[in-house]
Amino acid sequence: MTIAELPALTVPSTRLLDTLPVAIIGAGPVGLAAAAQLIERGIDVVVFEAGASAGASVAAWGHTRLFSPWEYLVDEAAGRLLDQTEWHAPAAKKLPYGRELVDEYLLPLAATPELAPRIRYSSAVTDVSRQGMDRTRSSGRAATPFLLRVRSNDGISEHLARAVIDASGTYNSPNGLTASGLAPRHLDGIRDHVAPGLPDVLGVDRARFAGKHTLVVGAGHSAANTLLKLAILASEDDRTTITWAIRGPSPIRAYGSSNDELEARGRLGDSVHELVRQQTIALLDGFEIDNLGPTPNDRVVVRGRRRGTNTMIEVDQVVNATGFRPDLGMLREIRLSLDDVVEAPRALAPLIDPNHHSCGTVYPHGVAELAHPEPNFFIAGMKSYGRAPTFLLLTGYEQVRSIADELAGNHAAARRVQLVLPETGVCSTTTADEIPGPASACCS
Repeated sequence: MTIAELPALTVPSTRLLDTLPVAIIGAGPVGLAAAAQLIERGIDVVVFEAGASAGASVAAWGHTRLFSPWEYLVDEAAGRLLDQTEWHAPAAKKLPYGRELVDEYLLPLAATPELAPRIRYSSAVTDVSRQGMDRTRSSGRAATPFLLRVRSNDGISEHLARAVIDASGTYNSPNGLTASGLAPRHLDGIRDHVAPGLPDVLGVDRARFAGKHTLVVGAGHSAANTLLKLAILASEDDRTTITWAIRGPSPIRAYGSSNDELEARGRLGDSVHELVRQQTIALLDGFEIDNLGPTPNDRVVVRGRRRGTNTMIEVDQVVNATGFRPDLGMLREIRLSLDDVVEAPRALAPLIDPNHHSCGTVYPHGVAELAHPEPNFFIAGMKSYGRAPTFLLLTGYEQVRSIADELAGNHAAARRVQLVLPETGVCSTTTADEIPGPASACCS
């Protein structure tokens, strides 16, 4: 429904709402799972995807292998849609690359007869509001349709919806490189020297890093992934050097646990730890970056403090693996209840605070924890976790299953949240067996 077709509110509001679809923002794994769950319950949907195809953000890190196997990557309702086609489920225990997740799951799912007509590609949602109401108006709000403004190749259009699920993710909203969370003051002068998290070090980005000194900033799995790939590159080109900067006093989060139920994830941490011990990676712990800027010789100077002492390092490339944050700009007219620290829904935030939880200790949750003061508006998937780095796909699938039951009127089922996860969770990054030599050995 485009702006030219928007109906005036002259019919009873409840009747109008019943004729409208649920709008889903994002055609990634969680957005498509939401669509499958709703369609299974007889609820119409429209999916707006900013990219040119389903899973566009996943495709951006398609060179990365997940350490969660296929059995944890397929939503149940999505699987039932795919089972009606000629799709063959991948081997349950296989660890796919991101590009395989797209090619073997997301693209076939988006092409099913049930979903294909409902997905609008190259359609970026820029604003969400209520028809004829900004966030300050309360009377009749719950019975008023949502209004989504969408930018596409055809220009700007507006669409109505009975409910909205924002599953747009956070991949395009990285955290800042500085300890203050702000962008470097001289970012324009070094933009060509700063890479986003998960660059394709051994593929299309190889020339950018080969024979160079790279600083990887961040203590999570994206940082560990990049460090492992750079270590391979350094074994092939001994001019390549690697420095790893973290703000905290210890990289224990990246090292992980030898007791991890997901073997590949455990080996990941062991491998990074061994590379630091071998001094293949120079660890700069306790380093708080104040600013980055260009040098006369076309490099980057990074200035900060380490244990109270001014510290400076000069490098050729910087990888920003500091994590992501939600882009909330398009939700300015929506009534949100977000935690002041992690920017997740207020009831969810205590369950995912990274100061207390790892990827495997987050309690399963659903519509009760995801609710906002805005009726029938939900943030799901990675974006629901705000700045917390602990999101896992299975949790996102359970989120949208719960939301779908709520929108279908099955409120009791929506609050029966049940999910069995591996002991330490299901996250994604490259497996350690891609590192040659001693670094691939398991170490305690």
